[in-house]
Amino acid sequence: MDYNEIIEYINSIERFGSRPGLIRLQNLLERLKNPEKSLKVIHIAGTNGKGSVATMLEFILMKAGYRVGMYTSPHLESYNERIKINNINISDEDFAKVGEKIITASKKCKEEEHPTVFESLTAMALLYFAESEVDFVILEVGLGGRYDATNVIENPLVSVITSIGMDHMDVLGDNIESIAHEKAGIIKKNCNTVLYFPNTKVYNIIKDICKELDSTLFYAYKTNIKDKSFTIERTRFSIETEFYSYDNLEFSFLGEHQIYNAATALLTIEVLKKQGIVICEKDIRDGLRESFWPGRMEIVSTMPLVIFDGAHNEGGAIALKKAFKQYFKDRKITLLIGILKDKPYKNILEQIMPQVGDVIITEPSNSRKLSVDELEEAMKKYPNSVYKNKNIQEAFELALSLTSKEDILCCAGSLYLISELKNILKRKRG
Repeated sequence: MDYNEIIEYINSIERFGSRPGLIRLQNLLERLKNPEKSLKVIHIAGTNGKGSVATMLEFILMKAGYRVGMYTSPHLESYNERIKINNINISDEDFAKVGEKIITASKKCKEEEHPTVFESLTAMALLYFAESEVDFVILEVGLGGRYDATNVIENPLVSVITSIGMDHMDVLGDNIESIAHEKAGIIKKNCNTVLYFPNTKVYNIIKDICKELDSTLFYAYKTNIKDKSFTIERTRFSIETEFYSYDNLEFSFLGEHQIYNAATALLTIEVLKKQGIVICEKDIRDGLRESFWPGRMEIVSTMPLVIFDGAHNEGGAIALKKAFKQYFKDRKITLLIGILKDKPYKNILEQIMPQVGDVIITEPSNSRKLSVDELEEAMKKYPNSVYKNKNIQEAFELALSLTSKEDILCCAGSLYLISELKNILKRKRG
């Protein structure tokens, strides 16, 4: 089978939807002789920050000379982006090779046991990493943790839980405690756990679960961050905790929240070092400096300044609001926005609308899209001038026409929207 046939197959199994539970993938991996058992895994869950922490870890480990597999979701332009080794997407040829093996094994399943799209892609990633003999695998949870397909990993080197907030409430629960319990499902017996800076409720939940499972919990109680400076080119800071101390670190990520993601990545590195994994200070500095994560406060053009940011939940919107104030407080911001209907769109608007001027509403090409009419209705309480166009390309052109060269255009609300905008930009640039 070639690459296009594999993609066609993946699209065809959308009919199986998203179903919680690990048994389907466990059965599939057993047919593949359990490639996941040979992997050294860093498993990451959380509402926001997973991808940023993952890519920081990836670059640091690469700088230390290791061969690093990374599995993330969703993708922005192609499925290949989800499966990488040393920050290089899996090739079409290798995607087809491992995809064919997954399809062959899946065809032996009964229909009710057939793996979903995400389960199939997860199996592809695990098989590809095992066959490629990577040193480490960074595995990002797709949704939640407890019943996520990535949770087939039984003995990770470390389980990392980044920030926890309100998202996917229809699946994970409608309060922070329920969501924390679901994320904590990746904590394993006698394995290490790293925790982001949480609220007290989240900390107590994670602490109790770690105690039950004899998991060693690493949490930076005393964190001193100083010498912070922010430009659209670089973020610089110094940080000291009871576990580590670094002066004058820098990276290209925008937003103060990324410093806390870096703190989580640095604590994870300390846990790996305690396990005998050799990583020096230069690797850490160089890895952070070079790390990059697309679609998150990503500058894609400078005249005018155009920013793409997923900001698909309230936590992401709060971070975006803070970034507006930090970097662009004296400049007019035009907003192009498209949101999915199962997201807390009223809360997102509450954070962003007071910070922007003209607003252009559009619809991501997804069955879960929030219609432009529904989004317009939610915006009536705000004084902003609002335009709407269901066609994303036309909406983008309108947004550009409303943005002067001295102003900012921010495109936000959904990674599905960002994905389509990236493809539009690629076509425009030839």
